[in-house]
Amino acid sequence: MPKVPSPFKVMAAKEITDLIRSWRFTLLLLLVFFTFAASMYIGVSNIRTVFNNTQDPDHAFLYLKLLTGGDGSMPPFHILLSFLAPLLGISMGFDAINTEMNAGTLTRLIAQPIYRDNILLAKIYSPIVITATLFFSLSLLMIGSGLLITGVRIEPQEVLRIMGFTLTTVIYIGFYLSLAILFSIIFRQPATSALSVLGIWLFFTVFYPMLVNLAVKAFMPDPAYLTQSQLMGYNELILNILRIAPNQLYSDAATTLLMPSVRSLGPMSMEQLSGAIPAPLPVRESLMIVWPQISGMIAFSVACFALAYYLFMRREIRS
Repeated sequence: MPKVPSPFKVMAAKEITDLIRSWRFTLLLLLVFFTFAASMYIGVSNIRTVFNNTQDPDHAFLYLKLLTGGDGSMPPFHILLSFLAPLLGISMGFDAINTEMNAGTLTRLIAQPIYRDNILLAKIYSPIVITATLFFSLSLLMIGSGLLITGVRIEPQEVLRIMGFTLTTVIYIGFYLSLAILFSIIFRQPATSALSVLGIWLFFTVFYPMLVNLAVKAFMPDPAYLTQSQLMGYNELILNILRIAPNQLYSDAATTLLMPSVRSLGPMSMEQLSGAIPAPLPVRESLMIVWPQISGMIAFSVACFALAYYLFMRREIRS
């Protein structure tokens, strides 16, 4: 007797198929791929200059330079991803629930002998599987292309850093995906939920740093009358306020993972810098530096999904 697949697996497979065949996912996939290809082209074009620049402490990490290098014509790939990755998560989640409710298919699903939470779990599991597959495939493509073009052997440390950066990107997308699913439960119209999530993304990306800078100029004392310790304390406070934004957390984590010479994400005194050796950090220490940022993005994602789960389980669907 053949084994009957679980309802969750059936719904997850159906969601993955629908997402892959959708036009909006195809367009965003092409946008991410062409951005990646352009960044790779610029990185490979400048690879000789970067490798011969002995003043750069990261010049020996050839494959990391493919993701962080640039010639000024366009930002590095990890900077572009801080703008493009949220759009990918938003596009896959803003109509996850309300479209099913408006079409009446959600009522038919609830009428079947399946658990209600399986529906919501399939809605978030499927996009995460797709994005993880996409970005890990791009990372492997970058490593393979670099091996074919340069012939330089990749170091295990570089592989770990690239995989860590890719996982951080998936977590970052997961936050906006959870937020989009939450708004798709709150609002019945997909256009309203999409505009709400895009408004939050624009606020954190564009307006939030501007508001923080305006508040700093209005309330911060004159730096000329502050001691070094007081100035460092104010700078640390400003950085902590900026890190409420998910894009700031992602930028900090991506920069530290892709640039081994980054030793701290906060201000450092001259006493701290005096004994420091300008050498790349091991992977373990870089992960320790960015663990607060990664755990913060995970916490934001879990909080959004927990609220979405609570609202969905209490929603009257048959009305």
